[in-house]
Amino acid sequence: MKIHVTLLCAGFILTAMGCAKDNSANDLNLQLLDALDAASGGKGSAYYILPASDRLEQIPQDPNNPLSTYKVKLGQLLYHETALGLAPMHAENMEAYSCASCHFAAAGFQAGRHQGISDGGVGFFNRTKNGDYTATEVDVQPIRTPSVLNTAYQQVMLWNGQFGAVGLNAGTQDSWTAGTPKETNNLGYEGLETQAIAGLNVHRMMIEKPFITTSSYGVLFDAAFPDVPVSERYTRQTAGLAIGAFERTVLANKAPFQDWLRGKYTAMTEEEKRGALLFFGKAECASCHNGPSLANMEFDAIGMEDLYLCPEPTFKSDENSVENKGRGGFTNNPADNYKFKVPQLYNLADSPFYGHGASFRSIRAVVEYLNAGVSENPAVPSSQLASGFKPLGLSSKEVSDITAFLEHALYDPDLMRYQPTFIVSGNCFPNNDPQSRADLGCD
Repeated sequence: MKIHVTLLCAGFILTAMGCAKDNSANDLNLQLLDALDAASGGKGSAYYILPASDRLEQIPQDPNNPLSTYKVKLGQLLYHETALGLAPMHAENMEAYSCASCHFAAAGFQAGRHQGISDGGVGFFNRTKNGDYTATEVDVQPIRTPSVLNTAYQQVMLWNGQFGAVGLNAGTQDSWTAGTPKETNNLGYEGLETQAIAGLNVHRMMIEKPFITTSSYGVLFDAAFPDVPVSERYTRQTAGLAIGAFERTVLANKAPFQDWLRGKYTAMTEEEKRGALLFFGKAECASCHNGPSLANMEFDAIGMEDLYLCPEPTFKSDENSVENKGRGGFTNNPADNYKFKVPQLYNLADSPFYGHGASFRSIRAVVEYLNAGVSENPAVPSSQLASGFKPLGLSSKEVSDITAFLEHALYDPDLMRYQPTFIVSGNCFPNNDPQSRADLGCD
């Protein structure tokens, strides 16, 4: 306890006089420090600090894809580059979409809607289907688009964890189906890199060599991959490695909770501190949402509805979609059915859709659902539900406190710093269709 008091009184925000005058605030700070120490298994509050995005040596990375400044910069530009959209279903959509169409900064690196639309989408943020595209032609996933934010802390990617050749996916080679994106796991990379390499193909993008080598992209590829033979340097694989490198630096390290962890003890309100104390204590949220990104690398069934039941129009999603089975849809192990990867929790307020099936429209609604501990999806057998999914007995005020912590203390207000000021092609981005150009002020 003496160590905690010293930290509080020696901080640049709380002075010794302040400590003496505001005992209730200090009690909350001290209690939260103790709760973090317990939740982290003795690692302390520092365990939850996200590194600065330019401290590459502190960011978790694939040993087969070491981070470098050039690689990250190349990846940032390619991630937003609409000129890679060279394989649309309809010619009018040529160079109209990018990786960021479904994972953009203004939506917390999510899609901004219940179902992301890349090729075949119209407009920015609340994209709709292009009227010239049929429901089967539009490029969508039959599940809500997960966030790229803080994914440096995930070894496998997607709700079912199908991308990544290491960690939890070691031994799943039988599920790396030839002729599908999952066979990209055979390259041996972690999830972010594997997903980026596979995604360029899945989402109808191409690395067109003349454009790459005759533009400044060629210089960046050369700087990012000097040890790769020139004959193999300008490819979908190296482009995916660069995009994965950039994604690892997309960290919500300016959120108030992060400031608090670094010693600015007035960064969170009293309500947010109470919410954090509940989160890491009584409510047992940290039993699943732990670590720097507040997401463990586990899969749990908590009975949320699937995307096809959304009231909004959805595409390529129905009651038979294999994605509804979560991890089991990848491993083909019945014990994994209906279990989905625990998501990270920063900047949830940027996109008002929650759950793998976007069945909730507010953060509070999710907290209330978890507090009640009653499944909303009748297709999920009770035997599959996580043991921690049970009534929590939280009061309405406690639900409000946790909601405040999630909405505000875990909200980085400056994610636009990860978006470039321009892309090499000069195209509008993250989308370049006529309606997006108008929405974004590109014309």
